[in-house]
Amino acid sequence: MNVGIVLYPTFGGSGVVATELGKALAFKGHTVHFISYSQPARLDFFSENIFYHEVSVLKYPLFEYAPYETALASKMVDIVKTAHLDLLHVHYAIPHASAALLAKFILKEQGINIPVITTLHGTDITLVGREATFEPVVSWSINHSDGVTAVSESLKRDTHANFHISRDIRVIPNFIDFSRFSKKPKEHFKKAIAPNGERILVHTSNFRKVKRVEDVVRVFAEVSRAMPARLLLIGDGPERSNIEKIARELDICERVTFLGKQEAIEEILSVCDLFLLPSESESFGLAALEAMACEVPVVSSNAGGIPEVNVHGVTGYLSDVGNVASMAGHAIALLSDEALLLDFRKNALHKAKEFDLKKILQEYVSYYEEVISNQLGS
Repeated sequence: MNVGIVLYPTFGGSGVVATELGKALAFKGHTVHFISYSQPARLDFFSENIFYHEVSVLKYPLFEYAPYETALASKMVDIVKTAHLDLLHVHYAIPHASAALLAKFILKEQGINIPVITTLHGTDITLVGREATFEPVVSWSINHSDGVTAVSESLKRDTHANFHISRDIRVIPNFIDFSRFSKKPKEHFKKAIAPNGERILVHTSNFRKVKRVEDVVRVFAEVSRAMPARLLLIGDGPERSNIEKIARELDICERVTFLGKQEAIEEILSVCDLFLLPSESESFGLAALEAMACEVPVVSSNAGGIPEVNVHGVTGYLSDVGNVASMAGHAIALLSDEALLLDFRKNALHKAKEFDLKKILQEYVSYYEEVISNQLGS
């Protein structure tokens, strides 16, 4: 197949998933054309089956905000025609879905029928898309896409609850590439971080309010009072200065390390004992899945799709959003029991294997074939 993938090029979940999916498709022999305003963060190599097309937006004094959606639709029209695409797969509803449908209608007038699949990732439904100004367009875009997928059952329910949806949504979960994410032999790194055998807790995110990184620090403060421990914070974002302030107030600065944005996250996860994910909203919990693939149990909130990944009392523990005391209690209990921790490590890996890229990739390919077949038959 010859597939166009439209995505945001950021470190965030939707961009990472879209990029890794495209790379996996290319590895299997499909041709993939990435379309975005800059090169995707995880598109760290090219092959004969991978192409990247940059969307350029005209800067003109008339426009206070550059018309990206129009430029994107025009770029999609061009790539479909010149690269002879079989399918457009757009990740994140806003504005990719509506832009793709505009391109579809333009191409249809030229005798070209291009099916469009929209994948819903989370905040395009649970946060941004629920804005009154966006809701009619998001609903229309979902209803008129030729195929729609959501990354969790929770997100599917949220979509039907918050939008006027008259069509089916296929749940195809996020995935993990075990050729990359697995426990690495990094004992020398662990000794450098925790020279006295301290427990190592870790969190990774974009440090937005919805991730509740403040709760991570407060949970760690309780844990560090109960046992020697270190906290690694991977990522960066608008809440960082606030988190640094809280760490100073709690007098735990010397035990908290800010690592910033990291590419080799799997190497860091491999030396950790526990992953913290207290998010207020999480459509799936990809960060938790990456930790679990590296045999790291998870203490998390029970928000959104997280319970579909982190199983309470098996791979980790779930608590209500904002319940720092509960999360800290679970963390202390688990980290205090070496045998239990070992069991949870094994369980985490076993659960993560349900989301193996090889399995989920075939689900996408089958769905592509189904949508293309339906388009040809219509």
